[in-house]
Amino acid sequence: MSRPAHKRPEYHKINKDLFVLTYGALVAQLCKDYEKDEDVNKYLDKMGYNIGTRLVEDFLARSCVRRCHSYSEIINIIAQVAFKMYLGITPSVTCHNSSRNEFSLILHKNPLAEFIEELPAGRSALCYCNLLCGIIRGALEMVNLAANVTFLQDRLKGDSVTEIGITFLKKLDEKKYRRKK
Repeated sequence: MSRPAHKRPEYHKINKDLFVLTYGALVAQLCKDYEKDEDVNKYLDKMGYNIGTRLVEDFLARSCVRRCHSYSEIINIIAQVAFKMYLGITPSVTCHNSSRNEFSLILHKNPLAEFIEELPAGRSALCYCNLLCGIIRGALEMVNLAANVTFLQDRLKGDSVTEIGITFLKKLDEKKYRRKK
């Protein structure tokens, strides 16, 4: 008896509107559970980090990107491939320094905040989409790149655009993460 040919796993796409509404309900529940915005922000970042550490494998398998040789290549892959693949948008990329390790992703449209006009009253320090920062940081760490990822501007706080700042800190030591035999 012969084995069936190797089939690619089927990926079921979730309706974007359902995801955005579910995310909004999650943030609303976190705001009820935690009094301080900083605690909600940390929780969203932690959740995002855990998603990013797992999502990077799916991204690498589905995108067929090659090894990057510079931080600017990595940022362009994140903006042009990853954001397009998972969120359906392509942010603009800007570089902030001559050493080319500080970048910004400028989102002219933020799909996670599509159904929200403004932050809830008394929640001015809330980073509503902090999940994205955690996802980026977690994914970068899984490919041995330490980075600081934060929101620099947010439309929900009255800014003209949503801007995510990414600063590459240093290349992580690969030996530290290899399994000992």
